[in-house]
Amino acid sequence: MSWDIAYLALNALVLPAWVLLIVLPRSGLTRQLVHSMLYPLVIGGIYLVSLGAAMAFGVSDPDAGMSSLSAVMSLFDHPNGIITGWSHYLAFDLFVGAWIARDAARRGIGHLVTVPALLLSFSFGPLGLMTYALTGLIVRKPVWRLEQ
Repeated sequence: MSWDIAYLALNALVLPAWVLLIVLPRSGLTRQLVHSMLYPLVIGGIYLVSLGAAMAFGVSDPDAGMSSLSAVMSLFDHPNGIITGWSHYLAFDLFVGAWIARDAARRGIGHLVTVPALLLSFSFGPLGLMTYALTGLIVRKPVWRLEQ
């Protein structure tokens, strides 16, 4: 499989979960697939394989590492590093998006109000979480407090 195909396949893997979160937030299918650990575990498995390939089999830039900025930059100089990093982003962004949807439902924040935060979480990760926090302020249900 080419690196381009792997990248496209990763994106195709998470896209249905985001569609379910946005279009069918309360369906049983969304609960079973998106609000379970299925997606994080599958994407985490992909992450583990690509990380393992880099660490154990040298499928990475030889200068890659975590000890300096230039070493971290080298992580992304190899296509496997991109796949590893991208799977990391996809897993955590989806996890945050699912949390936003669950938290909003628990707090009684309307789904349509959370859609911008979900879309931003899908595309720009932390900006979606920030948007959700601001949404909580606007609807007077602060989301940064753990208890309601």
